Amino acid sequence: MTTIQSIPSLDLNDFKSTNEQTKENFVRELGEAYKNIGFISLKNYGLSPEIENELYSEVKNFFEMPLEKKLQYEKAELNGQRGYISFGRETAKGYKKSDLKEFWHFGQELDKNDPLFQEYEPNVFCHDLPNFNKIGREVFSILEQTGIMVLRAIALHLKLPEFYFDNKVTGGNSILRAIHYPPITSEPKGAVRAAAHGDINLITILMGASAEGLEIQTRNGNWIGVTALPNQVVINIGDMMSRLTNDTLHSSIHQVVNPPKKDWGKPRFSIPFFMHPRSEMLLNCLPSCVSEKNTKKYTDITAGEFLDERIKELGLKK
Repeated sequence: MTTIQSIPSLDLNDFKSTNEQTKENFVRELGEAYKNIGFISLKNYGLSPEIENELYSEVKNFFEMPLEKKLQYEKAELNGQRGYISFGRETAKGYKKSDLKEFWHFGQELDKNDPLFQEYEPNVFCHDLPNFNKIGREVFSILEQTGIMVLRAIALHLKLPEFYFDNKVTGGNSILRAIHYPPITSEPKGAVRAAAHGDINLITILMGASAEGLEIQTRNGNWIGVTALPNQVVINIGDMMSRLTNDTLHSSIHQVVNPPKKDWGKPRFSIPFFMHPRSEMLLNCLPSCVSEKNTKKYTDITAGEFLDERIKELGLKK
């Protein structure tokens, strides 16, 4: 049974406030939300409506191009981590049916002297739409800074130093994903736009999707429908953060269900920013999150190793 429910709505300006009580209230409400449901809605997240509209416009321009043009930007050697990923290539962990979507990945840009420069896949440049990469890069940079602020609040909630995550995510293998769910033209036969899954990364920032369909599963197993409020983004906990905190912070399973048949002809666009740490970050459970009541659930692993495992499970890497 799916119900529509609002998730806690917070204002990032409260965290930036010079008033200590205002900042503490933000941290407390954020922590409670991430412990109980794994999702919040956030206002004043750094993007202007003009920048968002420009990005959506360029994204639609790209996906409206003929398939043969889009396929020029799909590079098998990049393991689905950069550039174009065609319809039906990604399958959620544990599922046989591919998701009903195609997407594009803008990735991290590192200085050549960064030790991880050779490790990350290079970005793909769309020569047909010169502004596509430019606006993608701009949004990537802004959301990365927003993500760092949210991680600082999470660190304080976990009784860690406020800047605990800063050097772990600066230059991290983050991805801005532009997703197109095309109109449904025939009976999907069990396939959905995005099957139930948990995100791989630390946190995900989801810009308002162009249509409804996002559902999240609460800790008690109920499904609730979520639609981003106007001028807000949805930010959820990913599996890396859940692992790091020994499930103290909750990575909610979520999905994008198919619309009612009357709306099959409508496409859906959505643009999540997946915030990843640098690959050498340890995801070993924090000692403060392990106790007699909450015994250690996960083996020790690095972020790079965990990401590699999951990319293979998604069918993007052999």
